Amino acid sequence: MSDAEWAVVRDLLPVPGWMAGRGGRPEGYCHRQILDAVRYLVDNGIKWRSMPCDFPPWPRVYAFFARWRDAGLVAEFHDRLRDAVRRAEDRDPEPTAAVIDSQSVKADATVPHTSRGFDAGKKINGRKRHLLTDTLGLLLAVLVTPASTTDRDAARMLLPTARNRFRRLARVWADGGYTGHLTDWTAAHLNLVLDVVRRSDDVQGFQVLPRRWVVERSFAWLLRSRRLARDYERRTDTGEAVVLWSMTMLMSRRLAAHRPRHRRALARAA
Repeated sequence: MSDAEWAVVRDLLPVPGWMAGRGGRPEGYCHRQILDAVRYLVDNGIKWRSMPCDFPPWPRVYAFFARWRDAGLVAEFHDRLRDAVRRAEDRDPEPTAAVIDSQSVKADATVPHTSRGFDAGKKINGRKRHLLTDTLGLLLAVLVTPASTTDRDAARMLLPTARNRFRRLARVWADGGYTGHLTDWTAAHLNLVLDVVRRSDDVQGFQVLPRRWVVERSFAWLLRSRRLARDYERRTDTGEAVVLWSMTMLMSRRLAAHRPRHRRALARAA
């Protein structure tokens, strides 16, 4: 993590319990060191036991990772970064529209059979990542399921959670896998408009479809992290946490790059 990134990230970190008077033991290592270690693992796809000696011992790093995953702190950290990125892009932190899609990935031997499945359409034995992003491609919600889970069934779990968190959300774009009864269900139960963007049968080869390309680009961003090239995690919530960590790296770099431009704009205005 560069110094510019740390200057952005430091004020957005969740406050530890012992600093907020909620008890607990003070951290034995600097948060910047721990964050660098977690980011290194997600970015390079190494094993926990292969953590380089430049970082704190891997059991301490894993304990930090597990604590933030179970307490929801990584989601809180991610959401703060997303709100900051949206403000930097002159957007309201509360989105009104989103895009939903899924991605099937192969599962490693460490993934138990109870949480893996076979995607008959893509011929993949593993898990499926369901993403809900805003129109900038930033993550709003993530759900990891067996690959055998259909997109419509996963949307019934993902969309109500997102609707409770984002009250202004009114429209969601999706592909043809979400057609059918789901459209009427979202309108009746969630007061959401599910707009299915279909591909024309007359078009051959690659075609950029309106709105759908946004979430496809988000999947491409995630695959830059080698830990997400396939699913190695024993628990699905761990896979969701890794996705959140990958997006935090993307957003912290974007905010660090945006800061100098913002300063130059203020200088020109003055």
